[in-house]
Amino acid sequence: MEAFFTSTVLVAIAEIGDKTQLLSFVLAAKLRRPYPIMAGIFTATLLNHALAASVGAWLASLIPSHIINWIVGLSFIGCGLWALKADTLEENPSLVSAGAFVTTVIAFFLAEMGDKTQLATVALAARYDALTAVVLGTTLGMMLANAPAVWAGKALAGRINMEKTRWLAAALFLLRPRGFRFPEPGPQVVLSTLPKGVSRWLGQDIPHQVQRRFHVPVTVIRVQSVPTQVTSAAAVPETAS
Repeated sequence: MEAFFTSTVLVAIAEIGDKTQLLSFVLAAKLRRPYPIMAGIFTATLLNHALAASVGAWLASLIPSHIINWIVGLSFIGCGLWALKADTLEENPSLVSAGAFVTTVIAFFLAEMGDKTQLATVALAARYDALTAVVLGTTLGMMLANAPAVWAGKALAGRINMEKTRWLAAALFLLRPRGFRFPEPGPQVVLSTLPKGVSRWLGQDIPHQVQRRFHVPVTVIRVQSVPTQVTSAAAVPETAS
């Protein structure tokens, strides 16, 4: 639930005044078909953020958790500073000549590429081991911000204090939820194995599997180089088959 709630709130606030919300205003004014537009925004967001979250989860599987936490923290600082800058959208953006739904899907998907809400989705998925919750949360956040834009149009834009909203979004990113604090050095796993070529653990890539499963650094010590004393963590010896 933390991953879902955090993703929803952060993205909903960050989306207000964002270029994709500005695009929602344009689509609503040009196409004047709110239901297909909303369906297109939902589809484009779900596809885009599923891709972004998959990248985040993939990076988390490759990079040790203590490094990921630093990367995520710095990413959120970057997003917070980015939120202070007002986004702009060209007055008459070029749109694909298709139905309202297809036009919205293509325009919204492309506009979201490289946007701060997409990058936030990557960071959230890297931080939380809950890809589905992150994707659903960020998608809901986008819909909460863009649905009023589609239905109320520019009348809503005139009622929102964009400067205060940008400062609120920046504060949420910069202060970060509790889970984004830079971590102190944490536990690690030390595996003592037989030599390479003999060890079943190394042959089955057990160290990497342990790191991915428990999100802790894994140190491998082979028998020919076992130190006289291991103080960082308890070693788990491998027995010969």
